[in-house]
Amino acid sequence: MKKIFTLIVIEILFLQGAFSQGIHFSQYYNAPLLINPANTGMLPDNDYRVGIQFRNQGATIPIPYNTFSAFADVGIGRAKWENSWLGLGGGVWRDVAGDGQLALTKIQGNIAYHVLTSENSSLSLGLSYASNQRSVDFSKLTFDVQWDEFAFDRSAPNLEGSPSQKSTFNSAGAGVGFGYFNNNDLYLKASLGIMNMNRPIETFYGQSNRLGVRPNAQVDVIYKASTRIMLNPSVYYARQKKASELMLGSLVNINTSIDGTGLSSNEVILGAFYRNNDAIVGVAGFKFKNNRFMVNYDHTISQLSKGNGGVGAFEFSLILQGNYRKDDGNRKIYGCPRF
Repeated sequence: MKKIFTLIVIEILFLQGAFSQGIHFSQYYNAPLLINPANTGMLPDNDYRVGIQFRNQGATIPIPYNTFSAFADVGIGRAKWENSWLGLGGGVWRDVAGDGQLALTKIQGNIAYHVLTSENSSLSLGLSYASNQRSVDFSKLTFDVQWDEFAFDRSAPNLEGSPSQKSTFNSAGAGVGFGYFNNNDLYLKASLGIMNMNRPIETFYGQSNRLGVRPNAQVDVIYKASTRIMLNPSVYYARQKKASELMLGSLVNINTSIDGTGLSSNEVILGAFYRNNDAIVGVAGFKFKNNRFMVNYDHTISQLSKGNGGVGAFEFSLILQGNYRKDDGNRKIYGCPRF
């Protein structure tokens, strides 16, 4: 019986806190459209990008949190405009938590404008608009009114009125990005984004629960240390009301083979990150041509480690990139250093 009560308490606490949690990934660098709409179509070497991500969080506690995303973006107008182009993209994000399947589904469209401000710099502006739905299934939970002094009777009414609740709202975001590159061994990108800037109302019961504005900042550096090693340190910070997230670390790309053109065709990716007061994240992956597959494991170091044994989250991503235009030898390549 103690175990039953423990599960109920954890579920209730999670439901109370889940409204303040936004969709997030430890691989923030592989979630460009979610982080900042200014990233849409910002593809130095390619015309399009398609990606999926999956995150399983809290697998060792009774309320696991699963998050899935699929997105795509494309650069338009590069053949017509010499120093600028448009980025168009969109994505679907969904996460589900707990026995009550507390879920958030987000369908978002992005647009961005990119301009080369000099031979070594670029400026990006982006906007996003999303339709969101929050839902919960109360029929899969148990309540105190269903306790008959011996067990919970799921067939008894829970007095919640409706077995499931849904709430829909629209959210808007904006972002700006700046890039510096020398096309040889250095690329620096800094971006600022703001989500929920229209402060939408999210509620199941008609209350005025407005989501807080969520600003974020990200800095990425890619440095080609040698013909075999590429360093990619980065930092990400986001804040919403009294909650905040700071994550920093670095990836290392190791060139493992050279193709017939003299360019790298395969790379091993290793990395380590730290989420402030929460977790240490180990990353591994493989890049083949313009595509990459990456996995990470979050080891919890906060007080939650007493309940989950340090097993925080598992996550993977697959990013596919390519060109829809035939390469006639005049394709303009800039930005990211390459092997």
